[in-house]
Amino acid sequence: MLRQFWIAYLTITRKEIKRFARIWVQTIFPPVVMVALYFVIFGNLIGQRIGEMDGMLYIDFIMPGLVMMSIITNSYANVVSSFYGAKYSRHIEEIQIAPVPNLVILLGFVTGGVARGLCVGAAVTLVSLLFADFSIHSPFVVLLVALLTSCLFSMAGLVNAIFANSFDDITIIPTFVLTPLTYLGGIFYSIKLLPEIWQQVSLGNPILYMVNSFRYGFRGISDIDLMTALIVILVFNVALFIYCLALLERGTGIRQ
Repeated sequence: MLRQFWIAYLTITRKEIKRFARIWVQTIFPPVVMVALYFVIFGNLIGQRIGEMDGMLYIDFIMPGLVMMSIITNSYANVVSSFYGAKYSRHIEEIQIAPVPNLVILLGFVTGGVARGLCVGAAVTLVSLLFADFSIHSPFVVLLVALLTSCLFSMAGLVNAIFANSFDDITIIPTFVLTPLTYLGGIFYSIKLLPEIWQQVSLGNPILYMVNSFRYGFRGISDIDLMTALIVILVFNVALFIYCLALLERGTGIRQ
């Protein structure tokens, strides 16, 4: 039985990876180009006027945040588009009536999202070598935060896809929720620059914890205590995992 579930998991995962790898010109290349432009405009041009941030060159400060932004957006985009496409074409129903637990289905789609997020993140990191210092303070923290964050936003993309009723619905959350939270998550600035009240408001943004813990992994600095950030990320992962599994068990958005 376990072998049967393992084969099902590998099949879904392989399908998801082939899906984005086959069209890498649309899925991997554009984020790399976009981040390269961020480095040129914000890092080189504007960064020269800003000078230093938290004791380092501005371009070195924003580098971890730009990599994290790529991981977040691509993990989310992969699952939301793939799962909604499966709903739209109705082949998700064929998967669900097969003798495969919803847990395996969830893990398969999430692994596909994680694979794309980490692939884009790695590509963006390589591009950053052309612009910023590539010293790594803690490789373990870098890998752990990248993995947990990509898992989290893969599951968030799944939730969006489950409740979406049209292709327009899978763009609303990324445009009006995910993008603002990402830009306000400390990628381009330290929250220490904000007035006290806005520092407290910023603490309600979960992306702030991911960006800062990721920056700690690269630079050894963070506006947030590392252990607190890791606990927040882990709690969000567990909560979303339970929620996603419950939605799949109930057939929400699938069994009409």
